[in-house]
Parts: sequence; C-alpha cells; structure tokens
Amino acid sequence: MKLLDKYIVRQFLSTYVFAAISFTALFILVNLIENVGLFIDKGIGAGKVLLYFWSLVPETILLISPLSTLLASLYVTGRMSGSSELSAMKAAGVSMKQLLKPFAAAALLISLLNILNAGWLRPKAAIEKNRFEMDYFDKKFEAISGNKNLHILESRNRILSIGALDPQNTVGFNISLETFEGPELVSRIDAKKISYDKALDRWLFHETSTRIINEKGMLFRENPGKDTLKLSLTASSLRDLGIQPDEMDIIQHFRYIEEKQEAGFSNLGRVIVKFHSKMALPVASLIIILIGVPLSARKNRSGLALEFGISLFIGFSYLAIQRTFSISGYRALMDPMLAAWLPNLLFLGIGAVLYKTANK
Repeated sequence: MKLLDKYIVRQFLSTYVFAAISFTALFILVNLIENVGLFIDKGIGAGKVLLYFWSLVPETILLISPLSTLLASLYVTGRMSGSSELSAMKAAGVSMKQLLKPFAAAALLISLLNILNAGWLRPKAAIEKNRFEMDYFDKKFEAISGNKNLHILESRNRILSIGALDPQNTVGFNISLETFEGPELVSRIDAKKISYDKALDRWLFHETSTRIINEKGMLFRENPGKDTLKLSLTASSLRDLGIQPDEMDIIQHFRYIEEKQEAGFSNLGRVIVKFHSKMALPVASLIIILIGVPLSARKNRSGLALEFGISLFIGFSYLAIQRTFSISGYRALMDPMLAAWLPNLLFLGIGAVLYKTANK
C-alpha cells in the first residue's frame, strides 16, 4: 500500500471509529432518557439495565455504520479538498478511481466486521435484549410465520392446516390433516386441538372427526377423546416458529429457511428479508463510499457542520428506504430477497452516477 493510501485509510478509520462511538452513545442516551422512568418504577437494578444497554450495542453499530462511513468519507475528502491536498493529488495525476481505492479498502474491512456482527454477535445480544423487553417492557413478539392460518406440507402427500398456534407450548388449534393420492383427497381429519406427547412420541389430536373417501363413498367417524398420530413434523420444528430471526446466527437462519421451505411453511417473507438484511446492511457501508467520496470531492470548501448534515440526510434516507422495502417484503408486496437488497442497488446506482460525473 502506498504512503498516500495509508494516510487516507488511517484518517478514514479514525474518523469512522469516532463517529460510530458518538452515534452509538447518542442512541443509547436517548433510549435511557425515554425509559429511565420505567426502570425506576419497576425497580430494575443497575446491573440489569447496564446489561440491557450492552445488548443494544451490536444492533446500534450495525444500523449507524452506513451513516458513520458516509460521515467519515465526506469529512476526510472534504478536509483534503479544503486544505488543497486534493488539488495537489489531482495535479500529480491521481484519478478518482485511485482516490477511491483506500476508502474502499477501509470500507470493505468495516463491511466484513459488520457481517461478523450481524451474523453472530448481534443474534447473541438479541436474545438478552428480547428477554429483557418481554420481562420489563411487556413486549410481545409475533411468531416468524405468523400464528394463524398455517398450511404445512407435512409429508409428500399430506397437508396440515393450523388455525391458530401457540409455539411455546407446542399446541395448535382448529386443525385439519388432509391426505392425497395424486390429486384425489382420500382422507381428512379435523380436530379442535393438536399437542405433542413426549412419552408416546406421537401427536395427540383432540376431539376429532375423520372422513375417509373411496370409490364406495365417504366414511365418517367422530372421536370425543384423543387420536394419536405419527407425523414427520417434529415438536421442535413447530416450536421454532416462536424463535425470532434476530436471535439466529446466519448459518442457523439459512438452515431454518431451507427446512421450512421444504416442509411447505408459508408466510416466510419476514424471515427471508431478515436473513438477507444480515448481509445487505453491512455491505451498505462499502456502497456508501461511492456517494461520499465523489460528492465531497466536488466541493472546493467544506465544513464539519455541512458534512454532518449531508451524512444525516443520506444516512437516514437509506434507513427509511430500507425499512419501507423490508415491510413490503414482510407483507409479500415484493420478493423478500429483492426487498432486502433493493436499497443497496438504488444507492449503488446513485453512487455510479456521482462517480462518473466526478471523473468529468
């Protein structure tokens, strides 16, 4: 690495670290001010409060990283422009492409660290965060696939429908189990409730009515007690629906999606968006360099207030767009994977335009 590149990387990383620490501290301070009354009213000890705020750090760093990266790139490039260092570099034949290289190298390092954060550190912290918020903030988390009207391809020829689900207790309500031979329905079991019996290693169908359909007609049978059935669906698979996507590391998250798609679970939009966001959000720090450096290099003079204002506007615009598309992915208004990556693609396009115009 050239001396000039080392100089830029050192300036950029030091500014990024300062910005990241400042924004993280600000976010936590605002959270503390908003909830200090609740902490006092519920008598929550200082140790638990500190542990809670510590659990917020990985998520906060991940969210503010694009903002901190943008501010660092704008500030360093603007300062070099204001002190005529950038003019001297251009006179020496340094192109915009060469100027971007050290910024991109540093941003790549930040993105890789954030992938580590999003994939493994944040999920561990999210477990503590969610537990605290459920205990003291009375927060409730919706099951990943929702808890109503689930349709599961239980095996190759059976579809299990669940009207309502309690994943914590492995209990489902308003059940129907349909069995097919080719396109033909051959039997259907309806039950008021389904639960798992560990001792029997069987599912218990409560208050069932069974219909068996053949060439002679339909045979109907009711049982006010319990029927036991062996399903390929496991109790842990059903219980996993209560796990939040933020609590899974990236490998568990991938396997979870793969298993549930094979099992025929529907309404997986939210969990798929969350999975791709664990990669898309860290990569944003690298993409944002294409905006920050060309934008700041175009100005002859710059100041910290201006850089800070631009960073806030662009950074929060990215987060707002990311949130909007994520919700669209949750609600199946667009492809979940596209919903996670589209903000990056939009900002990549903006960066490409700024890069081309800065070269002219």
